Amino acid sequence: MTEASDHTDESGGVDLGRALRALRRWADLSQRQLAEKSGVPQPTLARIESGRAVDPRFRTVERLVRAAGGQLTIGIPGPTSGAVELTPVPHDDMRDVAGRRYPAHLDVWPVHEPRDWPGAWWAEWYRLPPHRYPLPLPPAAYELNRRYRDNRRWGAEVQRNAQVRRVVDTDLPATSWRYVTELPDGSLIGELRAHERSPFLEFGEWHPDMPEREMVLDGVLVDARYRRLGLGRRLVTALVAGMREAGIDDAVAVAEGVGIDLLLACGFEIEARRPAALRLGHPGKRSHY
Repeated sequence: MTEASDHTDESGGVDLGRALRALRRWADLSQRQLAEKSGVPQPTLARIESGRAVDPRFRTVERLVRAAGGQLTIGIPGPTSGAVELTPVPHDDMRDVAGRRYPAHLDVWPVHEPRDWPGAWWAEWYRLPPHRYPLPLPPAAYELNRRYRDNRRWGAEVQRNAQVRRVVDTDLPATSWRYVTELPDGSLIGELRAHERSPFLEFGEWHPDMPEREMVLDGVLVDARYRRLGLGRRLVTALVAGMREAGIDDAVAVAEGVGIDLLLACGFEIEARRPAALRLGHPGKRSHY
Protein backbone atom coordinates (compact mmCIF):
# COMPACT_ATOMS: atom_id res chain seq x y z
CA MET A 1 0.00 0.00 0.00
CA THR A 2 1.20 3.50 -0.83
CA GLU A 3 0.14 6.68 0.92
CA ALA A 4 -0.73 9.66 -1.24
CA SER A 5 0.71 11.99 1.41
CA ASP A 6 4.29 10.88 0.65
CA HIS A 7 4.69 13.66 -1.97
CA THR A 8 4.76 17.30 -0.90
CA ASP A 9 5.27 20.58 -2.67
CA GLU A 10 7.75 23.32 -1.78
CA SER A 11 5.41 24.81 0.83
CA GLY A 12 5.17 21.50 2.68
CA GLY A 13 1.64 20.72 1.48
CA VAL A 14 0.62 17.69 -0.54
CA ASP A 15 1.37 17.93 -4.29
CA LEU A 16 -1.76 16.01 -5.25
CA GLY A 17 -0.98 15.76 -8.95
CA ARG A 18 2.51 14.39 -8.32
CA ALA A 19 1.19 11.95 -5.72
CA LEU A 20 -1.50 10.60 -8.06
CA ARG A 21 0.98 10.15 -10.88
CA ALA A 22 3.33 8.25 -8.57
CA LEU A 23 0.43 6.15 -7.32
CA ARG A 24 -0.64 5.29 -10.89
CA ARG A 25 2.92 4.26 -11.70
CA TRP A 26 3.06 2.03 -8.62
CA ALA A 27 -0.31 0.46 -9.59
CA ASP A 28 0.65 0.29 -13.31
CA LEU A 29 -2.53 2.07 -14.38
CA SER A 30 -3.09 4.57 -17.15
CA GLN A 31 -5.27 7.59 -16.58
CA ARG A 32 -8.08 5.93 -18.52
CA GLN A 33 -7.79 2.70 -16.52
CA LEU A 34 -7.80 4.54 -13.18
CA ALA A 35 -10.76 6.63 -14.31
CA GLU A 36 -12.72 3.48 -15.17
CA LYS A 37 -11.88 1.80 -11.85
CA SER A 38 -12.73 4.84 -9.75
CA GLY A 39 -15.71 6.16 -11.69
CA VAL A 40 -14.05 9.58 -11.94
CA PRO A 41 -14.06 11.06 -15.48
CA GLN A 42 -10.65 10.91 -17.17
CA PRO A 43 -10.62 14.65 -17.95
CA THR A 44 -11.13 15.37 -14.23
CA LEU A 45 -8.18 13.13 -13.37
CA ALA A 46 -6.06 14.84 -16.01
CA ARG A 47 -6.86 18.30 -14.60
CA ILE A 48 -5.97 17.17 -11.07
CA GLU A 49 -2.64 15.69 -12.16
CA SER A 50 -1.73 18.76 -14.19
CA GLY A 51 -2.56 21.10 -11.33
CA ARG A 52 -5.36 22.84 -13.23
CA ALA A 53 -7.98 21.54 -10.75
CA VAL A 54 -6.74 23.52 -7.77
CA ASP A 55 -9.46 22.45 -5.34
CA PRO A 56 -10.84 18.99 -6.18
CA ARG A 57 -13.47 17.42 -3.97
CA PHE A 58 -12.23 15.24 -1.16
CA ARG A 59 -14.50 12.36 -2.23
CA THR A 60 -13.09 12.54 -5.75
CA VAL A 61 -9.52 12.26 -4.49
CA GLU A 62 -10.47 9.47 -2.10
CA ARG A 63 -12.06 7.43 -4.91
CA LEU A 64 -8.96 7.83 -7.10
CA VAL A 65 -6.55 6.86 -4.34
CA ARG A 66 -8.55 3.83 -3.22
CA ALA A 67 -9.11 2.62 -6.80
CA ALA A 68 -5.33 2.65 -7.29
CA GLY A 69 -4.79 0.58 -4.13
CA GLY A 70 -3.54 3.46 -2.01
CA GLN A 71 -4.82 4.96 1.20
CA LEU A 72 -5.66 8.52 2.11
CA THR A 73 -4.54 9.40 5.61
CA ILE A 74 -5.50 12.35 7.78
CA GLY A 75 -3.41 12.48 10.93
CA ILE A 76 -1.28 14.58 13.24
CA PRO A 77 2.52 14.91 13.16
CA GLY A 78 4.23 11.94 14.76
CA PRO A 79 7.47 11.88 16.79
CA THR A 80 9.29 10.79 13.61
CA SER A 81 8.46 11.27 9.94
CA GLY A 82 4.91 10.54 8.89
CA ALA A 83 1.57 11.09 10.55
CA VAL A 84 -0.08 9.51 13.56
CA GLU A 85 -3.62 8.32 12.92
CA LEU A 86 -6.25 10.36 14.70
CA THR A 87 -8.26 8.78 17.49
CA PRO A 88 -12.01 8.88 16.73
CA VAL A 89 -14.16 11.13 18.89
CA PRO A 90 -15.23 8.72 21.68
CA HIS A 91 -18.71 10.23 22.07
CA ASP A 92 -19.62 10.52 18.37
CA ASP A 93 -22.57 8.16 18.84
CA MET A 94 -24.07 10.16 21.70
CA ARG A 95 -26.85 12.71 21.11
CA ASP A 96 -28.48 15.40 23.21
CA VAL A 97 -32.22 15.67 23.80
CA ALA A 98 -32.58 17.42 20.42
CA GLY A 99 -30.75 14.62 18.59
CA ARG A 100 -27.60 16.68 17.98
CA ARG A 101 -23.99 15.57 18.40
CA TYR A 102 -22.06 16.96 21.34
CA PRO A 103 -19.03 19.25 20.69
CA ALA A 104 -16.14 17.14 19.41
CA HIS A 105 -13.42 18.98 21.37
CA LEU A 106 -15.05 18.33 24.75
CA ASP A 107 -15.12 15.22 26.92
CA VAL A 108 -18.69 13.94 27.15
CA TRP A 109 -19.92 11.28 29.55
CA PRO A 110 -23.34 9.76 30.23
CA VAL A 111 -25.33 10.98 33.21
CA HIS A 112 -26.75 8.13 35.30
CA GLU A 113 -27.20 10.01 38.57
CA PRO A 114 -26.88 13.62 39.80
CA ARG A 115 -23.22 13.39 40.79
CA ASP A 116 -22.37 12.59 37.14
CA TRP A 117 -23.55 16.08 36.14
CA PRO A 118 -21.40 19.17 36.97
CA GLY A 119 -24.56 21.29 36.84
CA ALA A 120 -26.10 19.36 39.72
CA TRP A 121 -25.15 21.64 42.60
CA TRP A 122 -27.44 19.45 44.68
CA ALA A 123 -25.43 16.31 43.85
CA GLU A 124 -24.64 15.71 47.52
CA TRP A 125 -28.30 14.74 47.82
CA TYR A 126 -27.96 12.01 45.19
CA ARG A 127 -29.74 9.55 47.46
CA LEU A 128 -32.99 11.42 46.84
CA PRO A 129 -35.56 9.46 44.82
CA PRO A 130 -35.72 10.66 41.18
CA HIS A 131 -39.15 12.27 41.59
CA ARG A 132 -37.59 14.68 44.11
CA TYR A 133 -34.72 15.87 41.87
CA PRO A 134 -34.97 19.68 41.54
CA LEU A 135 -33.87 19.47 37.88
CA PRO A 136 -34.25 16.76 35.20
CA LEU A 137 -31.03 14.93 34.37
CA PRO A 138 -29.61 15.36 30.85
CA PRO A 139 -28.58 12.23 28.90
CA ALA A 140 -24.93 13.32 29.03
CA ALA A 141 -22.73 16.09 30.39
CA TYR A 142 -19.55 17.95 29.52
CA GLU A 143 -17.39 20.65 31.09
CA LEU A 144 -16.48 23.89 29.29
CA ASN A 145 -13.68 24.80 31.70
CA ARG A 146 -10.39 23.94 29.98
CA ARG A 147 -8.51 23.28 33.23
CA TYR A 148 -11.21 20.87 34.34
CA ARG A 149 -11.07 19.08 30.98
CA ASP A 150 -7.27 18.80 31.14
CA ASN A 151 -7.47 17.40 34.67
CA ARG A 152 -10.12 14.93 33.61
CA ARG A 153 -8.02 13.70 30.68
CA TRP A 154 -4.97 13.49 32.92
CA GLY A 155 -6.99 11.41 35.38
CA ALA A 156 -8.20 9.10 32.62
CA GLU A 157 -4.60 8.56 31.52
CA VAL A 158 -3.57 7.72 35.09
CA GLN A 159 -6.44 5.23 35.35
CA ARG A 160 -5.34 3.54 32.12
CA ASN A 161 -1.66 3.32 33.01
CA ALA A 162 -1.65 2.70 36.77
CA GLN A 163 -0.91 -0.90 37.73
CA VAL A 164 -1.80 -2.69 40.97
CA ARG A 165 0.37 -5.54 42.18
CA ARG A 166 1.00 -7.49 45.35
CA VAL A 167 4.42 -7.05 46.91
CA VAL A 168 5.96 -10.27 48.16
CA ASP A 169 8.72 -9.38 50.62
CA THR A 170 10.70 -12.11 52.34
CA ASP A 171 11.40 -9.73 55.23
CA LEU A 172 7.67 -9.54 56.07
CA PRO A 173 5.75 -12.23 57.99
CA ALA A 174 3.83 -14.68 55.82
CA THR A 175 0.60 -13.30 57.23
CA SER A 176 1.33 -9.75 56.00
CA TRP A 177 -0.27 -8.58 52.75
CA ARG A 178 0.85 -5.51 50.82
CA TYR A 179 -0.46 -4.13 47.52
CA VAL A 180 0.86 -1.08 45.68
CA THR A 181 -0.33 1.08 42.81
CA GLU A 182 2.43 2.25 40.47
CA LEU A 183 2.79 4.35 37.34
CA PRO A 184 4.77 3.03 34.35
CA ASP A 185 7.88 4.92 35.54
CA GLY A 186 7.73 3.07 38.86
CA SER A 187 6.31 5.95 40.91
CA LEU A 188 4.41 4.70 43.97
CA ILE A 189 1.01 6.44 44.18
CA GLY A 190 -1.01 4.06 46.37
CA GLU A 191 -0.58 1.36 48.97
CA LEU A 192 -2.70 -1.11 50.93
CA ARG A 193 -1.59 -3.14 53.92
CA ALA A 194 -3.43 -5.97 55.65
CA HIS A 195 -2.71 -9.03 57.74
CA GLU A 196 -4.26 -12.40 58.45
CA ARG A 197 -5.42 -13.41 61.90
CA SER A 198 -7.24 -16.26 63.58
CA PRO A 199 -10.65 -15.26 65.02
CA PHE A 200 -10.01 -17.81 67.78
CA LEU A 201 -7.42 -15.41 69.23
CA GLU A 202 -10.10 -12.70 69.53
CA PHE A 203 -12.94 -14.77 70.98
CA GLY A 204 -10.96 -17.37 72.90
CA GLU A 205 -13.29 -20.18 71.94
CA TRP A 206 -14.17 -22.05 68.81
CA HIS A 207 -17.59 -22.59 67.25
CA PRO A 208 -18.55 -24.19 63.92
CA ASP A 209 -19.42 -20.92 62.15
CA MET A 210 -16.08 -19.30 62.96
CA PRO A 211 -13.68 -19.02 59.99
CA GLU A 212 -10.19 -20.41 60.41
CA ARG A 213 -8.61 -17.26 58.98
CA GLU A 214 -9.79 -13.74 58.36
CA MET A 215 -8.17 -10.63 56.93
CA VAL A 216 -7.68 -7.38 58.85
CA LEU A 217 -7.38 -4.33 56.61
CA ASP A 218 -4.75 -2.12 58.22
CA GLY A 219 -4.98 0.83 55.86
CA VAL A 220 -5.35 2.18 52.33
CA LEU A 221 -3.43 5.28 51.29
CA VAL A 222 -3.41 7.05 47.92
CA ASP A 223 -1.24 10.04 47.05
CA ALA A 224 -3.36 13.19 47.44
CA ARG A 225 -2.76 14.17 43.78
CA TYR A 226 -4.25 10.88 42.59
CA ARG A 227 -7.32 10.59 44.80
CA ARG A 228 -10.88 10.31 43.45
CA LEU A 229 -9.62 8.25 40.49
CA GLY A 230 -10.77 4.86 41.81
CA LEU A 231 -7.26 3.73 42.76
CA GLY A 232 -8.21 2.94 46.37
CA ARG A 233 -11.05 0.77 45.14
CA ARG A 234 -8.68 -1.08 42.80
CA LEU A 235 -6.37 -1.80 45.73
CA VAL A 236 -9.20 -3.19 47.88
CA THR A 237 -10.55 -5.19 44.94
CA ALA A 238 -7.10 -6.71 44.38
CA LEU A 239 -6.91 -7.66 48.06
CA VAL A 240 -10.35 -9.30 47.97
CA ALA A 241 -9.41 -11.27 44.85
CA GLY A 242 -6.18 -12.42 46.52
CA MET A 243 -8.10 -13.42 49.64
CA ARG A 244 -10.54 -15.51 47.65
CA GLU A 245 -7.70 -17.23 45.85
CA ALA A 246 -6.07 -18.04 49.20
CA GLY A 247 -9.32 -19.41 50.61
CA ILE A 248 -10.01 -16.48 52.95
CA ASP A 249 -13.62 -15.32 52.83
CA ASP A 250 -13.84 -12.87 55.74
CA ALA A 251 -12.28 -9.46 56.26
CA VAL A 252 -12.67 -6.75 58.89
CA ALA A 253 -11.72 -3.07 58.90
CA VAL A 254 -12.12 0.13 60.87
CA ALA A 255 -12.80 3.23 58.79
CA GLU A 256 -14.17 6.75 58.93
CA GLY A 257 -15.27 9.42 56.48
CA VAL A 258 -14.57 8.64 52.84
CA GLY A 259 -12.96 5.37 53.90
CA ILE A 260 -16.40 4.08 54.90
CA ASP A 261 -17.81 4.88 51.45
CA LEU A 262 -14.82 3.19 49.80
CA LEU A 263 -15.29 -0.06 51.70
CA LEU A 264 -19.06 -0.05 51.20
CA ALA A 265 -18.48 0.29 47.46
CA CYS A 266 -16.18 -2.75 47.63
CA GLY A 267 -18.79 -4.97 49.28
CA PHE A 268 -18.09 -4.42 52.98
CA GLU A 269 -21.02 -3.94 55.37
CA ILE A 270 -21.28 -1.80 58.48
CA GLU A 271 -21.46 -3.76 61.73
CA ALA A 272 -23.10 -2.60 64.95
CA ARG A 273 -19.81 -2.33 66.84
CA ARG A 274 -18.39 1.20 67.04
CA PRO A 275 -14.77 1.14 68.27
CA ALA A 276 -13.25 4.31 69.69
CA ALA A 277 -10.50 6.22 67.89
CA LEU A 278 -7.47 6.30 70.20
CA ARG A 279 -4.08 7.98 69.90
CA LEU A 280 -0.71 7.68 71.55
CA GLY A 281 1.40 10.77 71.01
CA HIS A 282 1.22 14.54 71.34
CA PRO A 283 -2.08 15.76 72.85
CA GLY A 284 -4.19 17.72 70.41
CA LYS A 285 -2.27 16.53 67.36
CA ARG A 286 -4.71 15.78 64.53
CA SER A 287 -4.27 13.07 61.97
CA HIS A 288 -4.37 14.02 58.28
CA TYR A 289 -5.59 10.59 57.24
